[in-house]
Amino acid sequence: MAPAASDTYDVAIAGAGIFGLAIARAAIEAGLKTVVFDRAHVGAGSSGGVLGALMPHMPARWNPKKEFQFQALSCLEERIRLLETETGQTCSYARCGRILPLTTTDKLEHHLERAEESRLRWKSEETGFTYVVEAAGSRSDWLDAAAAPHGIVYETLAARISPRQYLAALSAFVRQRGTLMEGIEVTGFDPTNSRIESVGGQVVARARSLVVTGGFAAFDLIERLTGERVGRGEKGQALLLDGKGLEDRPAIYCDGLYVVPHANGTVAIGSTSDREFQDDLPSADRSTELLQRATAFCPPLKGREVISDWAGIRPRCHKRDPLVGRLPGHEKVFAATGGFKISFGIAHLIADALIAEISGKKPVIPLPATFRPDHHFGANRLDADR
Repeated sequence: MAPAASDTYDVAIAGAGIFGLAIARAAIEAGLKTVVFDRAHVGAGSSGGVLGALMPHMPARWNPKKEFQFQALSCLEERIRLLETETGQTCSYARCGRILPLTTTDKLEHHLERAEESRLRWKSEETGFTYVVEAAGSRSDWLDAAAAPHGIVYETLAARISPRQYLAALSAFVRQRGTLMEGIEVTGFDPTNSRIESVGGQVVARARSLVVTGGFAAFDLIERLTGERVGRGEKGQALLLDGKGLEDRPAIYCDGLYVVPHANGTVAIGSTSDREFQDDLPSADRSTELLQRATAFCPPLKGREVISDWAGIRPRCHKRDPLVGRLPGHEKVFAATGGFKISFGIAHLIADALIAEISGKKPVIPLPATFRPDHHFGANRLDADR
């Protein structure tokens, strides 16, 4: 059941994925009466995946987006531990580190430069995060030595998390302190009467502000509100394998894929990226392809049982970076979507910044200019990578 139409909230959020729930948590912590709606259920979209790779951008060609992500990954563990204490649930977070194979001398030289720059960009002396080049054959018990003839990069900023457990903990926090309603699709907002509308114009609540999240479907609602389409969906697919005995291994990024061992004795492999798709269902052919590619560079995965496969449609803005902030032409409607592959690592700082904006305050860590609506709408709306 929806809240009574007479109920008035400070913030209503359309979408119970990672952005929506993180924003709800920040709103509640700021003392705002908060309601979250999802047209299906928590994590029904791409947030409900299995990979859980929290991987940093490379410490080269530094820019505000990379700095924002670095700040987010640096403080995420503290946020996760607090959430776990507050809810009594685990998110299975661990700073697992990451291996990247070096296949050519050019890559070796390039990553030696990156390793040098990482000391500055990752503040290595202060944080302890390192990015080092190791000799060929290093960690060959995990990565096939043939896949890294010129050595490997091993960096320690990378982490992992269980996406579904993180969402469960966030949703538990919201249910305990706010309102979370599944099976209700937000289709519009009447700011004159603060009405949150669902299918058929049904009023499901009243709120002073609306935040549109909801993954790639958010682009439909944003288009109805602004007249502009600023993003699209991109299909991704992943596998979950039996990984008993591999729980403490670092993640690997090789051949365009991640292999991510998890604390529950599983290993996630993914993800594909398909701009053209017919549905959001796993493809048997894609699953076979994922398994073959991963076992080629990670022999310990051979012969392990495939527990499940997963597919989902990830939100990607035409201008690549996420969209966060007040929508043009609207005083009380905001958006946060388009996190694409980095959503889980940055959602908490996205939430902090957006709730600060809604509350008329300055965020402690400001958003990059390329995240702001001015970058995505109007004269800047052309798709930079089409």
